[in-house]
Amino acid sequence: MYYVYMLRCEDNSLYTGITTDVERRMREHVSKDKKCAKYTFNHTAIKIESVWKTENRALASKLEFHIKKLSKIQKEKLIIYNHLEEVFENKIEVDRYIKMI
Repeated sequence: MYYVYMLRCEDNSLYTGITTDVERRMREHVSKDKKCAKYTFNHTAIKIESVWKTENRALASKLEFHIKKLSKIQKEKLIIYNHLEEVFENKIEVDRYIKMI
């Protein structure tokens, strides 16, 4: 299983990534481990906002790509309402993603 996650940073910015282990990845971001993302090294991660589960890396990468292209307002709405089908309008197969958080 692969997971696409969005996390919030201290400065209220959002970071999106993919992983096979959400808890481990969050620890890396929060601790600023050498494996953390360059973005979260400079923007302190404070909490996970959303997580979607999918069956493979290709699907996770596709969702991550499309989320990263959204505006901050669109990302905030996605966190609150989880309307993948409205946000991505046939760009991804939304039934292949299961909202976890």
